[in-house]
Amino acid sequence: MKLHELSPAKGSKHSKKRVGRGPGSGLGKTAGRGEKGQKSRTGYSSRPGFEGGQMPLVRRVPKRGFTNIWRNEYAVVNLSQLAELEGDITPETLREAGLVRSGRKVKVLGDGEIAKPLHVVADKFSKSAREKIEAAGGRCEELQA
Repeated sequence: MKLHELSPAKGSKHSKKRVGRGPGSGLGKTAGRGEKGQKSRTGYSSRPGFEGGQMPLVRRVPKRGFTNIWRNEYAVVNLSQLAELEGDITPETLREAGLVRSGRKVKVLGDGEIAKPLHVVADKFSKSAREKIEAAGGRCEELQA
């Protein structure tokens, strides 16, 4: 095969649709917009969720609950993930290891087992995580907010 023999796959290329260019094109006169109405006019654009004046779904459905704007969200790390790491474990080392995202508070949960003593620094620890780390001879250090 040579460079001049290359061509796109059959049916993969389409010519641009030229609307409003006479009856022979199949899209003349009304240019595929039908007859009268809001959608046939120049400059028409509908906003998302608009239902032609009918009460929109988002306003018909009853609202429940609320969002607590003071909620603290934690990035969760399990002991099984910490067992693979070496040395002092801080939120920075967890970010470098790709276990948590930057700017998130870190909470350590007790899922999994650890055998080696670890010095773990985090924002929060579950009761079981703290017990398992200290049972292995390690230390838990909570960051002060």
